[in-house]
Amino acid sequence: MPRLNVSLKFGVVDLFEDYRLTGGVRFFGDFNSNEFLFSLENLKSRWNKQYVFHRQSLLTYSDFFSYDIYKTFDNQLLARYSYPFDEVRSFRVTPSLRAVTTVALSTGRLSSLSAEDVREYWSGVTIEYVFDNVLPIELNIYNGSRVKVFAEVFEQVRKSPTYLFTCGFDARHYQKIHRNIIFASRAAYSFSHGTSPLLYYLGSVDNWINLSLQTPKFDATKEYDRTVNWAYQSLGANMRGFQQNVRNGPSFALVNNEIRIPIVRYFANRPIKSDFLSSFQIISFFDVGGAWYGLYPGAQENAYNYSIIGDLTTSPVQITIDEMRQVFVYGYGYGVRSRLFGYFLRLDWAYGKDDGVLQKLFYLSLSLDF
Repeated sequence: MPRLNVSLKFGVVDLFEDYRLTGGVRFFGDFNSNEFLFSLENLKSRWNKQYVFHRQSLLTYSDFFSYDIYKTFDNQLLARYSYPFDEVRSFRVTPSLRAVTTVALSTGRLSSLSAEDVREYWSGVTIEYVFDNVLPIELNIYNGSRVKVFAEVFEQVRKSPTYLFTCGFDARHYQKIHRNIIFASRAAYSFSHGTSPLLYYLGSVDNWINLSLQTPKFDATKEYDRTVNWAYQSLGANMRGFQQNVRNGPSFALVNNEIRIPIVRYFANRPIKSDFLSSFQIISFFDVGGAWYGLYPGAQENAYNYSIIGDLTTSPVQITIDEMRQVFVYGYGYGVRSRLFGYFLRLDWAYGKDDGVLQKLFYLSLSLDF
């Protein structure tokens, strides 16, 4: 989840739009966690080609209570090839190389001064099939369907056997109800496997700007399997009504449903000069999702079912409580959408139901669609 930052993007396109050159930078307030992006696209032939170099540096911590601070330098090179079968269907393949260097910063501890740098080199390939016949009616209002089916394989170079495999799909449908009122639905699933798999944290929304000091973004009360050598972590969103990590695991599934009503444009019979009023929408939603260990729910025990009280290093007694949590949770609520100063703002009032317990959360986020 990126913090508040400043982003700058620029691009150059030739007269026939066969070649595109794009660059971008993102700066954070601490001057330590920054990003750089460079992209070159060749759209002249049937095979569309794109070459991307991405570099990111960020500060990381070993845990919430440790003074060990690390700086990670992540360099990634991608070559994306896309072959369109027709106007709505395409096949895409993306080979990639990734080099990650983690440096222990000097924080006053002698161990950090003598710590060696950790270097990882990954190679991988992503295969995708995309179907997209969606027609934009107006901002965040669409008609049609879009589906992406994908599979990814990554292997750590010079360290065997260390690999990651993930596959899944994301399907969305936008159904017209009346005029520009639509019913939008989304179903997503992903499964990860390997010696260093991907850990999904279910909950919250993308680009959540949490202004509450009493509600942290991440639910640290839910445990994950610490015996697994996780390579990466990702967010399973949108699962409104909950914080991040309401459920976790290498597999997750989500279903999102929304009714979107551009209330001002629906009743207006004349052009609207105000961009805020023209893009103003009210929505109602229902989300249901879950995360688990294994290919399907119930294949393995889930680590978030258990709460551990006591530490054997400091106490002779340790208690493990089986919470018997259900795999799936659901949330519902309502919200408003509009564009202000060029940003599409989303405000959601959500009610989440987890094992019979109802909680309420407010979300302020910046993103389109789901």
